[in-house]
Amino acid sequence: MPSRVNRRDVIRGLGAAGIAGLAGCTGGGGGGSGRTIKQGVLLPTTGDLAGLGAPIRDGAVLPQTLLEGETDFELDFSVQDTQTDPNAGQSAAQTLRNGGYPAVTGAASSEVTIAVAENVFIPSGMVGCSPASTSPAITDLEDNGLIYRTPPTDALQGQVLAQVAVEQHQASTAATMYVNNSYGQLLADSFSSAFQERDGQVAQEVSFQKGQSSYSSRISQALNDNPDVVVVIGYPESGIQLFRDFYSDFDTDVPILVTDGMRSASLPADVGNPLDNVTGTAPQAAGPGRDYFDEQYQSEYGEEPGVFTSQAFDATAVCLLANAAAGENTGTAIAEEMQNVANPGGEEVTPSTLADGLSMAADGTEVQYSGASSAVDFDDNGDLKAATYEYFGFQEGGGIETLDEIQFSA
Repeated sequence: MPSRVNRRDVIRGLGAAGIAGLAGCTGGGGGGSGRTIKQGVLLPTTGDLAGLGAPIRDGAVLPQTLLEGETDFELDFSVQDTQTDPNAGQSAAQTLRNGGYPAVTGAASSEVTIAVAENVFIPSGMVGCSPASTSPAITDLEDNGLIYRTPPTDALQGQVLAQVAVEQHQASTAATMYVNNSYGQLLADSFSSAFQERDGQVAQEVSFQKGQSSYSSRISQALNDNPDVVVVIGYPESGIQLFRDFYSDFDTDVPILVTDGMRSASLPADVGNPLDNVTGTAPQAAGPGRDYFDEQYQSEYGEEPGVFTSQAFDATAVCLLANAAAGENTGTAIAEEMQNVANPGGEEVTPSTLADGLSMAADGTEVQYSGASSAVDFDDNGDLKAATYEYFGFQEGGGIETLDEIQFSA
């Protein structure tokens, strides 16, 4: 695929009026007085990712709550459920398009994000900024500079998994079990490639479908060659049944590595078994605004923030800043400002100073958003240039324990 080195030039070439059909309130500067910023949120609150999706949605709408009464802008949010399903996600995205929402925080599942990007966002000239989709396939979308994300690509996480397998478990052989979609397949491929570069051998690569009543035959296949470690890539709903089958039908304590999609504090209780042999990796919130975000999230929702909640806050914040800088509710105009308001080179804006940041961006001041999850420095593909990963374990009584932090750069 051709490199998207000149994303903003591509966007300008499309023209604000051409593909968008999304206009809305085109307003002036003046710090946002009298202007409405429209922002969509497209995340799963039902389906296979429901347990993770609801807290991620909460992170995505938290900026609206915190900005209430603190800015001259009027904020118009619309929240839609993807149901963790590509078809339902496209229908929900069309609802946002028809409502004139030019920028969207979402989706979560990579499979859904690719579907809504290709069939709704890109043809309609809408900005999509996912807080949770990590598939490397998103990097290669012909997106006209419209698709961004605040978590790192799994091209990085595959290397992190391989590092953990070798350094933490002294593994020289491995098996992979992965949900049969873009997220699972490409992350498994990324791990296998990185593991082989470390002289490891992947003997079994086993795909599985979501929502099955039993995974025993797939587990048996993965364990066939007695691997030193098994990498399981999927989502909590399927993971519950998979681990129930593992502990019920197999007498082994082989180390298992999971990924961000199964970083659910309730997983041991849902499975009904301590996950003593299970650890995992996930992008970690390590931005300069992390402490403020954590405090505000807990204050608003009464619980600790979870995986991708800070990335959701940051995705919304960057879209709002880009909208303020653009001065209009038009997707192509907002896309032109996404890197401008996030990447280094302007007045620093953090989650705690977001209201001031909106005013500065609207007045033409160059700003640089430094978020809760990371510095949010986008490369030319709309991906993050660097990320911090958490190596975590499950606590028997519920909760997640951070075992280590791993820095990785693209």
